[in-house]
Amino acid sequence: MMGVLVFCVVVLAFISQGYSSQENGLLDAGGCVSRIKQQHILTNSQNFSMDLRMPGVVPTKSDNYLCMAFPVPTSRDAYIVDFIPHASMDKVHHMLLFGCQTPVSTSNYWDCGSVQGTCVDEASIMYAWARNAPPTKLPKDVGFKVGGNSGMSYFVLQIHYGDITAFRDHHRDCSGLTLQMTSKPQPFIAGIYLLMSVDTVILPGKRVTNADIACDYTSYPIYPFAFRTHTHRLGKVVSGYRIRDGKWSLIGRQSPQLPQAFYPANKEVSVEYGDIVAARCVFTGEGRTSKTYIGGTSADEMCNFYIMYYMDSKHAIPYMNCMETGFKELFQHIPAEANVPITVSPDQMNSMMHMEHSDHQDNRLPVESDKAEPVPDQDYHLEQVSAWPQSSLQLGQVSGLALDSDSNLVIFHRGDHRWGADSFNRQARYQQRSLGPIQQSTILVVDPAQGTILKASGRNMFYLPHGITTDKENNYWVTDVALHQVLKVSSDGTDRTLLVLGEAFIPGSDNDHFCQPTDVAVDTETGNIFVSDGYCNARILKFSADGKYLSQWGAGSSDRRRSLPFHIPHSLVFLPNRREVCVADRENGRIQCFVAKTGEFVKEIKKEEFGGEMFAITYSPAGGGLIFAVNGDSLHHSAPPRGFVISYSTKAILDTFSPSTKEFKMPHDIVETRDGSVFVGDVGSRLVFKFTPEKLHRSVKKAGIEVQELEEMETFVQTKMRPEHNMSKTAAVPQKQTVDQHPHSKEGVEMEEVKKKIAAKPNREAGVLPAIITTLLLIPLLLVVSVGLFICWRRNNRFESKSEPSSVGGILGKIRGKAVGSLNLGNFFASHKGYSRQGFDQLSTEGSDQERNDEDSSDSENEEYSALPPPQSSS
Repeated sequence: MMGVLVFCVVVLAFISQGYSSQENGLLDAGGCVSRIKQQHILTNSQNFSMDLRMPGVVPTKSDNYLCMAFPVPTSRDAYIVDFIPHASMDKVHHMLLFGCQTPVSTSNYWDCGSVQGTCVDEASIMYAWARNAPPTKLPKDVGFKVGGNSGMSYFVLQIHYGDITAFRDHHRDCSGLTLQMTSKPQPFIAGIYLLMSVDTVILPGKRVTNADIACDYTSYPIYPFAFRTHTHRLGKVVSGYRIRDGKWSLIGRQSPQLPQAFYPANKEVSVEYGDIVAARCVFTGEGRTSKTYIGGTSADEMCNFYIMYYMDSKHAIPYMNCMETGFKELFQHIPAEANVPITVSPDQMNSMMHMEHSDHQDNRLPVESDKAEPVPDQDYHLEQVSAWPQSSLQLGQVSGLALDSDSNLVIFHRGDHRWGADSFNRQARYQQRSLGPIQQSTILVVDPAQGTILKASGRNMFYLPHGITTDKENNYWVTDVALHQVLKVSSDGTDRTLLVLGEAFIPGSDNDHFCQPTDVAVDTETGNIFVSDGYCNARILKFSADGKYLSQWGAGSSDRRRSLPFHIPHSLVFLPNRREVCVADRENGRIQCFVAKTGEFVKEIKKEEFGGEMFAITYSPAGGGLIFAVNGDSLHHSAPPRGFVISYSTKAILDTFSPSTKEFKMPHDIVETRDGSVFVGDVGSRLVFKFTPEKLHRSVKKAGIEVQELEEMETFVQTKMRPEHNMSKTAAVPQKQTVDQHPHSKEGVEMEEVKKKIAAKPNREAGVLPAIITTLLLIPLLLVVSVGLFICWRRNNRFESKSEPSSVGGILGKIRGKAVGSLNLGNFFASHKGYSRQGFDQLSTEGSDQERNDEDSSDSENEEYSALPPPQSSS
């Protein structure tokens, strides 16, 4: 009580004195900090943030609903422009944020699952979170209005604690939200339209049950920009529509088993007076032995479709809902897509199960700016060798690749074991030990040229293989996510285990345990090893060659205040010529590099082209250092899975590649051989793809060019076409200057001779006639030289504009095409992040890393993230 009293006093003092220039934090009895922080931006001091956290609660029963009220920290109008969650689905079933005038309580948290509820007056939902959904950022010029005359003087945070087994140790929970806010008036006001079924009954064993909701819309136009679906375990797909003149237009459609974020809505659809808003949830009763009703416990079901919209500020309505059951006659015409379940792969489920959000008040990094810059010449492109391997390798899920000392390919696969939704419980303990170890040979040494198997080992040793690498003695260092161990195994065919780190089947986060470790890198000089740990930890550990613990570190940042923790550090590589370790931070869609000796952060590579996912990396010292990487199929991005060749020094993407026969499903690891061949192991298709470099006739990279000034790039390309000229790429040098600066050209020699002759003429001050004669002789000579220079200049220009037309035209054509394509106005996620990449830019990755800073935004960002003005006519 004392902590809560102190909290209230400080907040009241804050309101009365105005915003402090320092961060105000108060520590309550539970060790949780609630903060209000003004963000000092040189040109805009109107932005601030506010933490809403549970005050160290311990849920006493499953399906416990707890609420906490927080006063809006200003009596003036304010606007929420960003929601950053701090919760994990292993503790929190879902989280809602309400706004209201009078909450049930203002003194402490309370049980709001009872008759008390959340607010005495009408409560407006402003935000919802579940299943490790990523942060939510609104489009530019859009905000939820609070304070002032909005009718919302309080925030009420509601958290549903479902299964409380995570609280067996009685630790206190501080889950909650950070609100990014501004006092700058927003021209468009955001709101929530909730469609919810209240009377659906799902019969046991019935394969398909539909829950349909529909209401007439009778207010001012709304412009949906995001949607969210919510069911419990039986939901397969939820779809929302606008119906106008009998035509169904999709607003959004998603599986509720994926992270329940707000995803970008169909921007072509607005809702006006006279339209119908409708939604359908598709459930299955398979596996249930009794009826399932709509209710508030995790054993019940829900059918919710949230529409996040904006309206003109003059007509803003913060919250609307629809709970009417749709007529069967109406839903006879629903598009067929609404009945097609969206499948969720076991790997997607697993990665989602182990996502953990940072509890840092600001956990985002700025996306790197990929401005136009000179790019190292890339005269090859990686193409698939479709005839490799010459015969099937009969692989299971391919989890790891490596090279041995003879440059043979080493494949680590899972045989007949699969990582599925039931493989682990919520504590990350393996649930299928009864299957025993994999009986097949899990480690195959393969001829990289033909694809024939040279050696097989690793029988009856592993349960769920993941990463593999080799040391200078050719031993295998492997990780097993089921065993939670790192093992050093001999490669002589005897399957001897030479060293074991971690305790079998026991997850942990201390120096002696791992939790689903993903990969190992070996220092080629010292023998020290580095372990990425992993799916349920977020760290890199360093051990000596004999297994002695040395150190560990987390994610790096050039600005510690904006540090974003690892989100599944998935792949490691040691850079021998740089003495660094780089990690593929999977769900953050980035590569981070560290000094191997100290763990000091060196650099980060993050690109829109990665699409918010970065699965695996390898390194070659060739060309000043090249990183080969593969991304994955993101839940929130449209970027396809593919491979990348990246310059370590410039961070530029030099090439992208993908199979020409079958598509990547989930590329999981990558290695590069001495001859430049690249192999990619795909856990989804259970295949290994081989790519070899093919020569190209081009001077700039094929992909990844960001064009800022077309003239500059054209000059740069022309400069590449004229290697004998050392011209600046930012300014064309006049041809006359070029001639003067190159005396070894034919025209230059003649001009120099003329200059010499002029300089050598004797000075005859007394003789007028010789001067006249000299002048008369020089005029024709100068005229001839000038005509010659002009003719040569014209020929030179014609040659430069016509020589190698396919090369110049092709390059400039690609640049122009990329310039248009790079705007990507149809990608509402991109910022990435483009956003994530994402107006809704924080939705495209499992960790948001873009600040809302109008001053730092590029024109393309403003274009992509600005709310569109209300159209004159709607479709």
